[in-house]
Amino acid sequence: MTAIHAQPRPQARASARGSAVSDALALVLLPVPLIAVALPSLAFTGGGTRRWFGGRGEGQRADAQAAKDAAAAAFYELDTAQRDLRISIETITAVDSSPGARKVVADFAALGHRIDEVSDAYITAVDSHDLDRDDLEASAASRARTELTRAKDDLVRVKGDLDRFAQGLGPLLGKAETQLARLAPAVERARQSLLAASNALDAVRASGLRADDLAARLAALGPELTKLNQGAGQHGVAETLTRADKVLRDAEAVRSEAEQLPERAAEIDRRLVSLRTRAQALTTRAGTVDPVLSELRRRFSAACWQDLQSVPGQAAVNVRQAEEKLKEAAKAREEQRWADATSRLSTVRALLNTTDEAVSAAGDRLQRLNAVSKDPQQEISRTRFAIRDAQRLAMAGRSTPDPRHARPLDDSVGRLERAITGLEGRHPDYWHFLTETEAVRRTVSRVVDQIREERGAGA
Repeated sequence: MTAIHAQPRPQARASARGSAVSDALALVLLPVPLIAVALPSLAFTGGGTRRWFGGRGEGQRADAQAAKDAAAAAFYELDTAQRDLRISIETITAVDSSPGARKVVADFAALGHRIDEVSDAYITAVDSHDLDRDDLEASAASRARTELTRAKDDLVRVKGDLDRFAQGLGPLLGKAETQLARLAPAVERARQSLLAASNALDAVRASGLRADDLAARLAALGPELTKLNQGAGQHGVAETLTRADKVLRDAEAVRSEAEQLPERAAEIDRRLVSLRTRAQALTTRAGTVDPVLSELRRRFSAACWQDLQSVPGQAAVNVRQAEEKLKEAAKAREEQRWADATSRLSTVRALLNTTDEAVSAAGDRLQRLNAVSKDPQQEISRTRFAIRDAQRLAMAGRSTPDPRHARPLDDSVGRLERAITGLEGRHPDYWHFLTETEAVRRTVSRVVDQIREERGAGA
């Protein structure tokens, strides 16, 4: 009996061990009628037949033979347990290379050395005593019994240590067996995913779409499939599981994109048409900015419209750039460079959004300035209501407000009054007034949110 890396035992010792195991098995396997015949005559001894002589010596011989049989059974049980446990260790090492797994291997090797020692002692004891000798003395039989009993006890003790060691392998062994159970299904799923991706790609190409990038990605998985086919024996269980998962993900991505490609192409075609129409509409709308600016200059102070001066020129630039990107996107679509086409269309959309906002801002500015110049009181009342509502909330359930809430609200009151004062004069800056009232309402809203959040947390 050896550990994983122990040297082979000499042939004579292996023969003796086989004889010892045979002695133990003979009693177990002997047919019942033969045992019934053998026991009365005391002819069966595990090593053949012989003549028996009565007296105390024969009792000593029988005790020694019983000790030999018990030691042989213990030896057999230990050998069987070690071989079974070696399978478990090999299962763990096939999957796990962690420090814990390496320690298990080292501990098993140490147990193997102890098993070798007690096995050597057992075989030596068996070789040292021929219990079949006719002239076996009682003292020799007694010594044989003692040595064989000691060998049996050592074998049983090491078997107990081996059993306890095996019980401690539960978590590692369970994890390893789980991974081994996953191995074949994981590899098969990866192969099926590759097949599905290949079929999806063939279907897309049959519809007239090249999908060259998807084909390249699928081809790149070929070496990974080769390694999967080579198996865990060459690349290890953990690495093979990781590779199978990666192949599955990548192949599934190719399959999904291939199936979506016809719809993606159709969507790019729709966006090309939509963005061309929008660019044309924005060109028309941008032409209305100059009249709006003219009216702003005529009716309001410079501070109300200076930041809009660049809108017409910038709008023309943006629309021109958008039209150029649309041409590039159309060319990419024709060449089936889907990523490039999508990227160009995203740029077009961003340019048109920016232009739309700027053009809308000019018209919105004029509308708001017209309204506040006719009736600033509406904006004032709206802002004062927001401040008072926040002040009531800050005082709810309190005799004095929290300074963290009161200070920004008091500052907001002062800021509103200064904005109102700024309307006095021949050319009031209505835009500054509007931006100030908006800023006051934002500050008040933050205070209200803070109060509600604090009270909600304390509830």
